[in-house]
Amino acid sequence: MAKDTLHETRKKQETAVLVGVVTQQQKIEQAEEYLDELAFLTLTAGARVVKRFLQRLPKPHSGTFVGEGKLQEIADFVNENEIDMVIFDDELSPSQIRNIEHTLKCKILDRSNLILDIFATNARSAQAKMQVELAQAQYLLPRLTRMWTHLSKHAGGIGTRGPGESEIETDRRVIRDTIGKYKARLKDIEQQAETRRKNRDDKVRLTLVGYTNVGKSSILNMLSKSDVLAEDKLFATLDSTVRKVVIDDIPFLLTDTVGFIRKLPHQLIECFKSTLDEITEADALIHVVDVSHPNFEDQIAVVNKTLEEIKAHKKPILLVFNKIDKLKEPLRLPDEIEEGEEDIPYIERLKNTWMAKENAPAIFISATQKTNVQELKDAVIELVRKHNKVGYFK
Repeated sequence: MAKDTLHETRKKQETAVLVGVVTQQQKIEQAEEYLDELAFLTLTAGARVVKRFLQRLPKPHSGTFVGEGKLQEIADFVNENEIDMVIFDDELSPSQIRNIEHTLKCKILDRSNLILDIFATNARSAQAKMQVELAQAQYLLPRLTRMWTHLSKHAGGIGTRGPGESEIETDRRVIRDTIGKYKARLKDIEQQAETRRKNRDDKVRLTLVGYTNVGKSSILNMLSKSDVLAEDKLFATLDSTVRKVVIDDIPFLLTDTVGFIRKLPHQLIECFKSTLDEITEADALIHVVDVSHPNFEDQIAVVNKTLEEIKAHKKPILLVFNKIDKLKEPLRLPDEIEEGEEDIPYIERLKNTWMAKENAPAIFISATQKTNVQELKDAVIELVRKHNKVGYFK
C-alpha cells in the first residue's frame, strides 16, 4: 500500500480551553486552584488543556458567563488554534450555553457536564451506570435544544457519552419517561441494598469518606488486603465497595465510597443516594485527607459540608492525613520549631501541628509507602471497639 494512502487510525486527543471568573468573594489564588482542579478533571476525561482564561467580575455574567470582550478574545483563540471545546468552571444555564455557542461556534461544556462525562466513563456496575444515566438525563432535559447538535449519533468525544446519543431522546417526553423508568429501577435497587445492609447490622461498619483522589481505595486495599482499583485520577471509584476486615482477630466491615468534590452536580448527589446511604448508615467514618495538596483545608471543608448536607456530620470521625510522603515542605514554619525538636521524628512533629490538635483524633500516614500503618490500625480498632454490637470482643 502506498504511503500516501495510509490513514491515521488513532483517535485524536481533543483540545480544550478553560474559563473561570474571579469574583468578589474569592482571591485570584483560589480561582487559579479551581482551574487547576478543572484541568485535572479535563485530563481525566481524556482531553488536553491548551489555555486558560480568567476574568475579574463581581459575579458571572448572566448572559455569557464572562464579559463580551473576554468572550470574543476566547473566540479568536479558539478559531486560530482550532480548539475542540471550551469548558467553564461553573454550571451554565441553557441561555448562557446558547449565547456562548453562538459566539464560540464550538462544543461548550460546563463543570457539571464534564463531571457527568467522567462518571459515565468510569461507571462499571449496572447500578452505577444507571445512576449516571439518570443524572445525565436530568441534566439534559432543560438543554435539549442546544444539546442535540453534540449528542446526536453523529457526534462524539467528551460530553457526549450516555443518554442522548440517539435521535429519539431529543424528545422531551421520552426523556421524562426515561427519567421515570430510571428512578423506579433505582428505587428497587436501593431497597435491595437496604435489605443487604440490614443483614449486616450485627457487624460494626466503618466507611471511608473524603475528597476525590485522596487515597481512600489505597487504604481499603491496605487494611483489607484486597485489590480495589486505585488510580491517580479523579473519580476512579464510583461503586461502594464493602470488605470484611480483621485486625487483631477483631472483624468489622469497611466501605469505600465515591469521592466528593466542590461544585458536585446536584443531579449526582440525588442519583447516588444508595451510595451515600453507606455513609449515613455507618457506625463511624474515616475521613481521608490528601495532606500534600496545597488546598487540603478547603477540601476538608467541602467534605464536611457534604456530610452535613446528607446529615452524617455528627457521626464519630477519625481524620487520616494521607500522602505524607509527598509533602514538599514542612507544615510548620522553621521559626515555629522549638529548640531540640529538630531531632524528633517527622510524624511526631506532625502530631504537634494545628491539624492534630484541632481535629483529634488524627493520624498521619502514607498508604502507598505503608508509613505509620500500625497507628492507623490501632485507631481504627479503637473505633470498632466503641461500636461493638454483638460481643465479638471486650
